[in-house]
Amino acid sequence: MEGVRVLVYLSVCLSLLTSLCQGQRSPAAPPLPADEPALGLTTGEMAEVLQGFLDEAESRVGLSVEKKASVIPRCDVGERCAMKHGPRIGRLCDCLRGTACNTFFLRCY
Repeated sequence: MEGVRVLVYLSVCLSLLTSLCQGQRSPAAPPLPADEPALGLTTGEMAEVLQGFLDEAESRVGLSVEKKASVIPRCDVGERCAMKHGPRIGRLCDCLRGTACNTFFLRCY
């Protein structure tokens, strides 16, 4: 709760400072005309660079999703956390901190 309160106070202070300093800014550089290339790259070159970046990011995201697929989800208190398969008990989800899966009721308590 303290962290949320600090975050709210910090965001209010930053928004006030931003609004006060908005009129104090001086134009450092005029905006670039639309026909001049930005950073020395043409539109086609920028599109190729962006496409390469997106392809790399997509391949990384796919790997991280596969790694997280083996993580057991969390259960709330009172939810079913296990299932009996004959003499064995299979885990459906992991109980929250401070609770445990009751092997008789198969629920988090």
